[in-house]
Amino acid sequence: MEKQENSSTILPLLSKPLTESEVWNEFQVYVEEAKRQLWLACPLILVGLLTFSLHIISLMMVGRLGELALSAASMATSFAYVTGFALLLGMASALETICGQSYGAGQYHMVGIHTQRAMVTLTLISIPIGLIWFNTETILMALGQNHEIAAEAAPYTRFMIPSLFAYSYIQCLIRFFQSQNIVFPMMLTSGITTILHLLISWTLVFKCHLGSKGAALANTMSYWINCLLLVAYMKFSSSCSKTWVSFSSASFQGILGFLRLAIPSAVMVCLEMWSFEMIVLLSGLLPNPALETSVLSISLNTTSLVWVIPEGFSGAVSTRVSNELGAGNPQAAKLAVYIVLCMTVYESFLVGLLLILIRNAWGYAYSNEMEVVRYLAAMMPLLSLTNLLDGLACVLSGTARGCGWQKIGAYINLGSFYLVGLPAAILLAFFMHIGGKGLWLGIICALILQVLALFAITVKTNWELQVEKAMQRVSESKLLPELVL
Repeated sequence: MEKQENSSTILPLLSKPLTESEVWNEFQVYVEEAKRQLWLACPLILVGLLTFSLHIISLMMVGRLGELALSAASMATSFAYVTGFALLLGMASALETICGQSYGAGQYHMVGIHTQRAMVTLTLISIPIGLIWFNTETILMALGQNHEIAAEAAPYTRFMIPSLFAYSYIQCLIRFFQSQNIVFPMMLTSGITTILHLLISWTLVFKCHLGSKGAALANTMSYWINCLLLVAYMKFSSSCSKTWVSFSSASFQGILGFLRLAIPSAVMVCLEMWSFEMIVLLSGLLPNPALETSVLSISLNTTSLVWVIPEGFSGAVSTRVSNELGAGNPQAAKLAVYIVLCMTVYESFLVGLLLILIRNAWGYAYSNEMEVVRYLAAMMPLLSLTNLLDGLACVLSGTARGCGWQKIGAYINLGSFYLVGLPAAILLAFFMHIGGKGLWLGIICALILQVLALFAITVKTNWELQVEKAMQRVSESKLLPELVL
């Protein structure tokens, strides 16, 4: 009798095997989620590539004007990203949380109001950034840069000051569309802009004899063209009729609330981007700085190029997670994270394998110097590993943005890159005399810590609690009908 009682209490605890139809249904759920994310990610990847190509096209044009013009334009572009574009990109990324969750919760009008509020905020932020860019030469000289290069870089940056406002609006509009799963119009406008940019750059640089100033002006014009195309689609497309309202006085309210999410979001982005730039600067202090700086600059350019793929996946999972949390679907949000991690590992393996296969030829795309080609070939396995780690960090950061964990992400990036990564890079490069490889290994150490920290937080996440937080965030952002301006 006792045995029967024991068996009766044990048997219900045993999991019931899934039937063939149940296994198939579960597989179909995974496939459908993968399709949703690929539908979002592929256009976002193309948008990233096309946007990345604008400055590459300009530098290619300037490169025909001579070594000084190319060096100055490269320095000005790097200075612009570090002091302006990275900050604006990071702040606009806060919209991935609030717009995505509002849209998932069915608060469609709030998507437009949040976007307008971000546009107002980034416009105000762009003004002091413009003042910094206006004084580029003085700042570069204070940082010990070559006087001739700094003097040539200054007008390039000044001609790009109007692009700050266009770039701000573009990043806000991209998140506006992305939160609604509207991605193909962005791909179309980016493609049109890139084609026009080729013509505008060539005309201004060579036909109008504006030189490097023409390339900078072409960047500004192209950003504004892309911005106006996105605004036109938003204004006249029926797909945005529920989310874009006429400009409202509510856009000027709640800016401090937006900043509470936007500032950690910007810090999260900038800390990582600045660390890579610092590695290139530190390479100039190594023996044979010309070789080290050239190879690490090419390495950074290569990783930035392949990074647009996981960045597309990052935008996709951020949208899926924020939408599902706003809609009150915790398991769907959790599934989205699982699927994107699987796809990122597979993609990173393929891209990493490609980098290794082309390691002996890739250097010729940048230089005919055999020393540079051989050094870069030796770096490619490290770049392949970086691609995997940075890809995982990228999609986990997208998950963080979808949930609203920007403050946690900022702390993780601070610890990973500045308490571990950069000190390790300095130790390996200058004290253990590993050189440029040592600097890059420091970045890899930072990425490993970043991935482990973000992964641990994601695994331990209570998704039901995240739904509650999303509901609270959405309810707090609800506004009474405002006077339309």
